[in-house]
Amino acid sequence: MTALTLFDLVIRSMRKNIKHYYLYFFALIFSVVLYFVFATLQHDPAVVARSGGSMGSAFKVAGILLLFIAGIFVVYANSIFLKRRSREIGLYQLIGLTKGAVARLLILENTLLSAGALAIGIGAGILVSRVFLLLLMKLVGFDGFIELTFSNTAVLQTVIVFIAIIILTSIQMLIAVRRTTLLGLFNAEKQGEHPKKPKAFRSAFLALLGMVLIGFGYWLSGRMINAFLLINMLVVLATTISGTYLLFRVTISWLFYQVRRRKQGHLGLKGSLSIAPLMHRMKGNANSLTIITVLSAMTLAMLAGAYSLYYSTEKETRSVYPHDFMFGGYGEQDEAVEKQFTDELDRQGISYQYTPIEALNLDGKFLEETSSTKWLGENLYANIISVKQLQQAGIDVDSPDAQTAYFYDASVYWMMKTEDVPFTVQLRTEQNELDVTVTKVREGNVINLPFAETQLVVDDAFYHEMKDRFINEEEEHRISNFNAITILDSDEQAEASAIYHDLMDADDRITFDYYSAYVLTMQTSGLLIFIAGFLGLVFLVSTGSILYFKQMTEADQEKRSYATLRQLGFTVQDIMGGIIRKQLFVFGVPLLIGLLHSIFAIKAASFMFMSDITVPASIAMSIYALIYITFCFLTVGYYRKTVKAVF
Repeated sequence: MTALTLFDLVIRSMRKNIKHYYLYFFALIFSVVLYFVFATLQHDPAVVARSGGSMGSAFKVAGILLLFIAGIFVVYANSIFLKRRSREIGLYQLIGLTKGAVARLLILENTLLSAGALAIGIGAGILVSRVFLLLLMKLVGFDGFIELTFSNTAVLQTVIVFIAIIILTSIQMLIAVRRTTLLGLFNAEKQGEHPKKPKAFRSAFLALLGMVLIGFGYWLSGRMINAFLLINMLVVLATTISGTYLLFRVTISWLFYQVRRRKQGHLGLKGSLSIAPLMHRMKGNANSLTIITVLSAMTLAMLAGAYSLYYSTEKETRSVYPHDFMFGGYGEQDEAVEKQFTDELDRQGISYQYTPIEALNLDGKFLEETSSTKWLGENLYANIISVKQLQQAGIDVDSPDAQTAYFYDASVYWMMKTEDVPFTVQLRTEQNELDVTVTKVREGNVINLPFAETQLVVDDAFYHEMKDRFINEEEEHRISNFNAITILDSDEQAEASAIYHDLMDADDRITFDYYSAYVLTMQTSGLLIFIAGFLGLVFLVSTGSILYFKQMTEADQEKRSYATLRQLGFTVQDIMGGIIRKQLFVFGVPLLIGLLHSIFAIKAASFMFMSDITVPASIAMSIYALIYITFCFLTVGYYRKTVKAVF
């Protein structure tokens, strides 16, 4: 056989199978586009310079993760296509092609398809890179114009990594053709499971065990914050994955068997087209459905977490830095810098509010042992502050009852927010001690870092009582005087922050102010949601496509059944009723369980957030579910075409 004839066969085969390849082709192009964009942003000098190098490293890691996702998708999809085309491969051997020739034909076809996707993907990536850059700049809050330069390095890097994937799939095809027999190729599509009657006790035990493992993982996810945090995370992951596998492998199969037994095998048309095919393939699908469910949950948790961080950036930053600027604690040197700063604000015409805040610094300890004190230890260093001074500074704080205190500490709020109140804190010096009842644990700080420590807010009368009790000539050092500055016009915060940093840089000291912290956090969370969003989208497209390809294969395998049903007088609508039930299971169950897993995963990780993340997490999950359901509709559409075509 000449090379031209072999090439003709490749072109003819590609034309014939284009209806099967289009979604795979699109997913591959999408992966190439995103990888090329990430590589371009990774190597672009303007982006790297603007971000201080952090974005280049982030996109390098993102590119590796994307390559990992795309590689698994391509290999898995390729294995489905090889099984789907087993009869075609057998026919090639029947007409005289050797296994080597068949392997070359498949490799050449795969190379042409992948090369086309690579070329289109890089071309599309060049066109949309600017759009992605603008989106990134919007998310991280960068102002101004950044000129994105064409990167030969990005093109070369993209070509190399996707050539590696092509080589990997070519080896996969070569091994598959070499290992199969002609009879095996013709019978590959007929291979299925013959479900046996499950052993009652064993199946019931394993089915129940799967539910118990998932339930235990959910229960433990809400009780992870203790000295065994890392172990708890591993246990939650292990029990959830094991329980999910048992759910698909045993529990659902056992439930299907019970349904069939109750109906004495008479499932009816819809049951025969939904329950029966699922029972025959449940063992083979258990691994893939488990992997898809668990990875979907992780992806959802990642997306929801990233969006939640971005969504709550301003509130979280303000919780840590309640005042725009704060001076104090560095003696005369600090007073000099503070005067320079306020003088420059006056000179620039920037309006501000200036408020002195006095704090009483005392050693203390928790009197009750709790889950938090096991981590934090029983000792603490507290700043006692009058609520009246904070209210004068414009901080929205409630006044505690007389002789009680509110607890503030942004650094440990994630742990303390679940603490039972009231609890008692003992404050002391060498000469005196006093037990103070904490009635509420509040979010954030009431004074800025680095001065914050633990803050106990009390009413004005109690503050002066404590001051009279603890402070004498020997203890005057325990009084700290801070000066809070709040910029009255939010549009002038950037200018004020620039003045502040100019002075602090000249003073060679670590700088802390609200606006610069907000900008830095916005850049980090914006970059995170940009990367997480697109990695999640690639994963979603990949897993949705895999489920779609598997259902395409099953639809073709069941053509004879559909033809028989049509000949018996059943309409397309009658047949589609059972098929839709099946697709609701195939797509709906992994989605619902994945959503449930992600809810508890986000709940377990909620200690990282000081604000409520219900809204951003719900938005991320809704978008994910909507795209996932789209694949379900595509699959139902393919089945409908298949059923219509058989008659």
